[in-house]
This record gives sequence, structure tokens and C-alpha cells, in this order.
Amino acid sequence: MAADGVDWLRDPVRPPDREAGQRAARRQGELTKPSGSLGLLEQVAIQLASLQGSATPRAKRIFISVFAADHGVAEERISAYPQAVTQQMLANFAAGGAAICVLAKALDAHLEVVDVGTLSTQTRIAGVIVERAGAATANLRREAAMDSAQLAAALRAGRNAAARAIEQRADVFVAGDMGIGNTTAATALTAALLQVDAQALTGPGTGLNAAGVKHKVAVIRAALRLHDAAARQPLQVLQMLGGFEIAAIAGAYVACAQYGVPVLVDGFTATAAALVASRLQPGVRDWLLFAHRSAEPGHREMLRSLRARPLLDLDMRLGEGSAAAIAVYLLRSACDLHNGMATFAQAGVAERDDA
Repeated sequence: MAADGVDWLRDPVRPPDREAGQRAARRQGELTKPSGSLGLLEQVAIQLASLQGSATPRAKRIFISVFAADHGVAEERISAYPQAVTQQMLANFAAGGAAICVLAKALDAHLEVVDVGTLSTQTRIAGVIVERAGAATANLRREAAMDSAQLAAALRAGRNAAARAIEQRADVFVAGDMGIGNTTAATALTAALLQVDAQALTGPGTGLNAAGVKHKVAVIRAALRLHDAAARQPLQVLQMLGGFEIAAIAGAYVACAQYGVPVLVDGFTATAAALVASRLQPGVRDWLLFAHRSAEPGHREMLRSLRARPLLDLDMRLGEGSAAAIAVYLLRSACDLHNGMATFAQAGVAERDDA
């Protein structure tokens, strides 16, 4: 391991309850519909049943943690927005004005915002949980993004969020991200872990033009050369190239799998964290459902690597956990259909005749 204080990452994850999943699959075959006619909604219900150990899966209590942090690589001018936006958005989250705030309210979800390493030294913002690993990462183009102590602190912030989700008896955990420069870190991580050239993965992030994307590719390639990232272990790659919020999300995903809480993965940055978590603990993958396919070009490669079939494809790229919040409606529909539909026997409807 690259850091002290991360031994908990080795703790075993819970195995899914295969028997509950089998019972759910049998029920799907007995409902008054042609088998497979509800498509991915059937698979989602079966997966949730397996993860929750229940024949009646649930997606009522949703716990959303938005992790915010700044990135030293922003000094390379890889974003269309100034770095001050991260802290400004923290205040917007706290005031309830961000997209995820609106969506969480509509879902009656528990929403928390965690400052895991923003640059600002302003007075603490009311309503924001402070678990800072530092005041922004270092510039990954020039040096390691974080030291071992910072890495351990960021991972621990994610584990703490998962523990709070357990206290709230969450049915599903969602992690959101906020941080100017974080698509650069997420792309660099992905390029290193998948050994894919940055050109194929790099997108506009907050809205870069073609020249800006080209420059972003050059910065990422330089960082990969500097750290010889392809030859390193996942935790080392995270330390060299990641962001505090990405590390926190990865830590949350590992902890959720250890605690037994299903995860709904948001978009590009959150999926980069899912890649890291799944490399650290392969069993984490069983606990992940995927909300959407981001408009960021590298997201397709991430999803392919994770053998993931997302619920939505809406050209979104906001982050914050926003697409995952929208996908919750599909989870709830999947559960309602699975639990509420009549079986052929209950409805007195003739089943398929295969004679």
C-alpha cells in the first residue's frame, strides 16, 4: 500500500445474497408480463434484492454525499472556470441552490456536503461537513497530487460518509463530486489504470474548446510520463494523479461494499473512483449500479472496463451526483414493479404455452 492508515481497505467486502437474488429472479418469471419485457428494470430489481438480502428490494432511503476539493493542476489552465468556483459552489450547496439540492429535495433524500480539501481558508460554511485532507492537491503535472497522509485522510472521509449512511439506514448510497480540475485528474487516473492514451479519454470538462482539450491532453500525458503511472499499483496511481474528492468517493465505495450498502454510481469522476475501488477490492464491483453514460468521451471506456450497463444516456456531464439522483426514479420504479405486480397465479392469467 502507498500510505499508512489504510489497512481497512483490505477488510473483506460482503458477498451478495445469491439466494435472495435467485428468489427475486424466480418472482420476475412469475409476474404478469412476458419474461424480460421490462428489460434492465428487471435486472436492477434482482441485483438490489441480492445486495439487500431481501425478496422485496427498496430504494426509498437515499443517502447522497457530495465531496468537494480543489486541484493543483488547475494552474495549468485546464478548465474553463476559475478555481474559486469550487468554494463558491460549496456555499451554493449549503444554501440549497445547486442542481443536486433540488433533486435531493424532490427525492426526500438525505444530502450532505463534505469539504475534503478546498483551497479557500474562508470562515467555515454552515451546513458543510469539514474533513479536509489538505488545501487542494498539488499539481499532478509537476509532482504527486498528495502525500500518503493526505491520501489516507481523503479515503477515511469517504469511509466516514458510508458509516453515516449506515446510521441513516440508507437503501442506496450516492456520491457526488465538485472540484474545478477534477476531470483532468479523473482522466489521468483512468488512462493509467486502463493503459489507454489520454487522447481517447479526454473531454471538455466544464466546457473547453478544441484547443483547450488539446492542451488538457498534453498536460495529462506529461503527468503520466512523470509518474510512470502505468507501472504503479492502484493506490499509488490514486496518490500520484487523483483528487481528494476522488479518493473520498473511492473510499466510500469500498466501505459501502464492506458495510453492505448498494451504490448508485454517478458520472465520469465518480466512475473513475469506482475503477480505483474495484481495483483495490474486486468484490466492490458487485455493489455498484450505474446511473448514466456521461457526455465525457472517456466514460464509455470506463463503463466498458467495469462491464457496466448504465440506466440513462442524457448527454449529462454536471457531476454533483445529479444523474444518479435522476436515476433513483428508475430504481424506485424497478422496485415498485417487482414488489407490486401480480403473479400469473394471483391474477388468474394464463402463463405462456411453450408446447
